[in-house]
Amino acid sequence: MTSIDGVCRDVCEATEFVTIVTMGDDGPHVVGNWGDYMRVLGITENTIVFPAGRYQQTEKNLRKNNRVQLLVTSKKVQGTRSPGQGCLIVGTGEILSSGDIVNAVKAKFPWARGAMVIHVEDVKTQL
Repeated sequence: MTSIDGVCRDVCEATEFVTIVTMGDDGPHVVGNWGDYMRVLGITENTIVFPAGRYQQTEKNLRKNNRVQLLVTSKKVQGTRSPGQGCLIVGTGEILSSGDIVNAVKAKFPWARGAMVIHVEDVKTQL
């Protein structure tokens, strides 16, 4: 599937934490963000926005290779084989430092230096 809907929408609406993976010169780089932050800023079918605090290494990685993966999980959503469900969201990412999206992020999160915008290309449930 190429949009956040169905089970993956349910998981995004229920998750507490999101794992964000980018690729750097030394291999994968993993950071996280709170599910509440993602929900406050809105989840569309093909875009997710997070407030960006530090994320210096993440930003450096995205400038070289904008590919990103998110792992979103929740025990509140019934899985196909176990209690809980996970979704892998794949796409491209960028960190913005100005513009309407950043203004909206800073209105909700004054501490943010910008916005991390994820452009969703593929969504898969984890079994």
